[in-house]
Amino acid sequence: MVICGPIIKLANGKEMPQVGLGTWLPGEVGPAVGWALQHGYRLIDTAACYNNEEEIGKTLRKFFDNGKIKREDVFITSKVNLHEVEEQLRDSLRKLQLDYVDLYLVHMPVCFNHDHSVKVEDTWKGMENVYEKGLTKAIGVSNFSIDQIERIQKIATTMIHNVQVECHLYFPQFKLHDVCKHHNISLTAYAPIGSPGRKNFVPPQKGKLVFSLQSLADEVVQKLCAKYHKSSAQIMLRYLLQRNIAIIPKSIKEDRIKENFEVICLLFRKNAGICSN
Repeated sequence: MVICGPIIKLANGKEMPQVGLGTWLPGEVGPAVGWALQHGYRLIDTAACYNNEEEIGKTLRKFFDNGKIKREDVFITSKVNLHEVEEQLRDSLRKLQLDYVDLYLVHMPVCFNHDHSVKVEDTWKGMENVYEKGLTKAIGVSNFSIDQIERIQKIATTMIHNVQVECHLYFPQFKLHDVCKHHNISLTAYAPIGSPGRKNFVPPQKGKLVFSLQSLADEVVQKLCAKYHKSSAQIMLRYLLQRNIAIIPKSIKEDRIKENFEVICLLFRKNAGICSN
């Protein structure tokens, strides 16, 4: 795989770009994925429940067909709900117009539309099955707790290769990261700059919801912005990179997509120490 920018290794030795594009709403991701690929991204993250795989597949196909990018040079991550693993993966592959994904994750340890008694251990057996069949090059979990990760590791024939969770300056996931390192599991952070505009789940006073603290406006972050002439988002993304955590920031704006990728590569090449662990 020809990778632009830093890489991390999954537990099975497969290389994954450390910087990727997170995707979400259908109708917006096609152009975003195109811009990301043009500006050097080689990791695209999606999921069955985002309902955007078909749109991503069309964009990927255009790049493959015109010879600008080879399939083996792009790392595609998708996610499955807690049931019918192979059926869902084959449907995702059809929509993405791919023969395999590079990383397949159990999206979350709960089941909404099917049998709620499904256990994570049972789902993991399905994950091992699609891995053995070559439908995915690596497998992992998303939004799992430390206890749930340990439960899988105890029964697994194929161990977890990657864990994806929300992780940022105000939610650093130190303990979970330590557990992952103990098991040689790489960590991927979604929402790496937090979720600007998201409100607190618990009303802090008089039953009124207020906006949660914004890490982008953090005092230390602002000082680093002034010192290094970088944006708040760039400082926060660099913080996670220096912890050897992969990041998949979302954006549908070309200038933001370009900025996120270019500044990270520049700092990585110069090995600049901006934030401490």
